[in-house]
Order: sequence, then structure tokens, then C-alpha cells
Amino acid sequence: MLAIITFIIVFGLIVLVHEFGHYFVAKRSGILVRQFSIGMGPKLVSYTRNHTLYVIRLLPLGGYVMMAGAEDDDDELKPGTVVGLKINDQNEVVEIDNSQNTNNDLVPLQVIQSDLQKDLFIEGYEAGDDQTVKRFAVNHDAIIIDETGAPMQIAPIDVQFNSASLKNRLVTNLAGPFNNIVFGILVYIFSAFLLGGAPVSTSQLGTIQANSPAEHAHLQSGDQIVQVGHHKIDNWDQLVTEIQKRPNQKTNLVVKNTKGQSRSVVITPKSVAENKQKIGQIGITQARNHDFGATLQYGFQSAFAAVATIVNALKNMVTGGFNINQLGGPVAIYSETSQVAAMGWKQVVLFVAWLSINLGIMNMLPIPALDGGKVLLNIIEGIRRKPVSQKTEIVVNLIGVGLLVILMVAVTWNDITRFFIK
Repeated sequence: MLAIITFIIVFGLIVLVHEFGHYFVAKRSGILVRQFSIGMGPKLVSYTRNHTLYVIRLLPLGGYVMMAGAEDDDDELKPGTVVGLKINDQNEVVEIDNSQNTNNDLVPLQVIQSDLQKDLFIEGYEAGDDQTVKRFAVNHDAIIIDETGAPMQIAPIDVQFNSASLKNRLVTNLAGPFNNIVFGILVYIFSAFLLGGAPVSTSQLGTIQANSPAEHAHLQSGDQIVQVGHHKIDNWDQLVTEIQKRPNQKTNLVVKNTKGQSRSVVITPKSVAENKQKIGQIGITQARNHDFGATLQYGFQSAFAAVATIVNALKNMVTGGFNINQLGGPVAIYSETSQVAAMGWKQVVLFVAWLSINLGIMNMLPIPALDGGKVLLNIIEGIRRKPVSQKTEIVVNLIGVGLLVILMVAVTWNDITRFFIK
């Protein structure tokens, strides 16, 4: 249960950060955001504010921001449709009810024609009069209620995505990945302070875990292990490597205390399973520098190291040959989340930072249907000084979506076999 709750929180938070980037910049650019949805599938709760429908859905496996004109909008009413109109004091239509619900406060109208994008009008026969065609002006901010009873803001041409300037569309497409990367960096910095500072490069000990082999051997915070067996120790990585080689083996340590005095200690590292191997652990953490500047620098370094690791992994996929095991979908994320959750909430925070930066970089790949693919089309438009034709864009996006669906199915099945079918 802990793993499930952690997965929902982690995945939901990262998606929220991503989609909020698109949402915020779109709003600032004058683009109508019709819906802000977290999760997929059936709607759990929703409310409307400032012309946007906010929705939380059942499955915590994604989310989306629906911008007017960026998707296939279908506001136009078919001739013959019977709708109910709500009229304001200026004799403008402020609500079009297409749910077929009976409401005596609405004006019933059989639609002949309508234009809810450019000229903003609706024409038809009012109930009981099939001879006189009545024309109503539609308010710029009118609401249309669809067959399911869901309210949605109409999308006049001036607030549609494609009516925004190239710069605003480019920035809107970039905003999601940018938010994820910046959020990941900030969380890494927060984690550095959360963990107590920047780790020192030496083999000096920080905290000693209760009831651990280190505590039983009377090791203390501030001690420095300078030798493991016959191996001299100069830094923390060497110490970890030598201890991990000795699960359940009596090991001689040479320890130097804070006064520079050395002593010999016999310790037996406990055996711990990690990546299907047995490694030794003695229950110690690395000493940390609590200085504000050093901690802040360490947070930035951790974030940039994560970026470098992800970029190098992508580079190796291209130059070293593609291997599907290098990719992971929701199943892999859930499996990793369950492992991290067992390590404590501080490790979960670090995992959030890593995953957010990962999502941001992956979304910047120039693949159709990803944000990077949209940015590529924006760049091509800037070079050509005219937009790519809508037909071409639709075809490219459909191909991209198809390839992504095939890849996601393959990755998900591979994750299931790797993590659950032994």
C-alpha cells in the first residue's frame, strides 16, 4: 500500500509540475486553456474557474492541458440539433445547452447554422415557430454544455493556440519540460539541505545507525576509517567498495578519531541483497559539510550530474545500439518507487528530483507528439517564415503517436517481464 500511495504522489506531482508549465505560459500568452486534467480515465472531481475546467481523473498515469485550437475542437452544432439558450441582458447567448435536458429557463432553439469561432452567432427556429429564423449573437466567453452535461468554454479564433505569436507558441511548448528540469534542480537543492549538507570527500563517518555493526564496534561520528583489511582508504568511495566486498566476513579496520589517534577494530558487515547480489554494510553514513554555500553548491552539482547521466544514457542508446532495457515506463517507475519508498521519505524526495529531470529531458526529444517534436515544428516555421501545413502536422503527429504507442506497449510488457515475471 505504501508503494502505491508513494507512486501516486510522485507521479502525480511530476505530471502536475509539467502540465502547470504549459498551462501558466498559455494563460499568460492569451491562449484559452479549456481543460487542465491530472490523471487519465473517468472523472473523479472537477470545477470551473476563469474559463478553465480543472479535473482530477481516476488513473494517476499522466495528465494534459487542453488548449483551444491545439486539439481537434468540435464546437460547431450540427443543423437540426435542438439546444437551450441562456440569454443575458444584452441579448447575447452566454450558455448553449446541448445536453438535451429540459430547462424552462432556457430558450429552446432548433439550430440551422452557427459560428462559434469567428462571427459568433447561432441561428435557428425557436420552439413553436418553424417559419421565422432567429439569429442570436453569442458572447465571446459563452459556455457550451455537451451531450454528457460537461461545460466547456467556446473557443473564438483570437484565443486559439494557433492565433498566438510564434514566440508564444514556442515558449508554451517548452514550458512543460522547462518546469520539470527547474523543479528537479530545486528539489535536489532542497534535498542537499534535507540530508544535512554536502558530503565530504574523505572516509570520515557521519551518523551511526542504531543496532548496526558500526555501533556494536563502538565507531563514532567523526571517526575516519583509514584502512580496511590490508587496503589503505583515501576516500569514501574506496571505503564503500571494500566494505561491500565483505558480507558476513570478520574484517579488521584501522580507525582514526577526531584527535588523530588510531585504533584497530574488528567488525562483521551484515549481508544485504542489492541488485540480486549480496553486499556488506556496517550502518554508517558519510560525514557532511553543513556550510550553506557548500550545501547549495552540492545541490546544483547533484542536479547537473543527473542531467549529464541522462544525456549520456541517451547518447549511448544512439551510438552504442538500442536496448529496450534502457527504457522504463509506468511499471518500471512503480517498481523503482516501491524500492525507494522502503528506504524512507528522504530518498523519495531525491527520486522525485531525478524523475522530474528525466521527464523534462525525455520530453525535449525531437519526436512527433512529444513537446520536443512540437518545438521542432516551431523552429521549422521560424526558418520557413510560414507555418507547416495543418495536414502535414496532423500526419506527422499521428505517425509519432503511433510509434510512441507501439514503443510504450513494448516497454510496458518488457517491464512486466523484468520486474514481475521471474
